[in-house]
Amino acid sequence: MNFLNTTGLIVYFTPFNVITYLIIINLIGVLIMYIDKRKAKYGRWRIPEKTLLTVALLGGAVGTLIGMYWFRHKTQKIKFVLGFPTILISEIVIITYFLLKY
Repeated sequence: MNFLNTTGLIVYFTPFNVITYLIIINLIGVLIMYIDKRKAKYGRWRIPEKTLLTVALLGGAVGTLIGMYWFRHKTQKIKFVLGFPTILISEIVIITYFLLKY
C-alpha cells in the first residue's frame, strides 16, 4: 500500500518499513523513559509527560511500557500505568485490523 505525502513523495507501507519504524519508535520509547528517569534522579529539566504519551501513541507503547517498568519510572502515576497498556492494546487492535483487511 502506498500514499502520496505532502511533499509529493510516495510512501510505501511495506512490512519491512513498518517493522523498521516500530523497532525505532520503541527504542526511542525506552530511551526517553531512561533519560527522563535520570533527569528526575538528578533534579534536572524533565521530558514533558505529553511527549512520553505522544511517543507511545506513535507506535512506541511497547518501548515506553518496558522502559517504565525496567527503570521504575512513572509506575505510581495512573495516567501511565493505565495509559500505556491501553494505547498498546489499541495499537494491537488497529494493526490486526489492517493485517486482516489487506
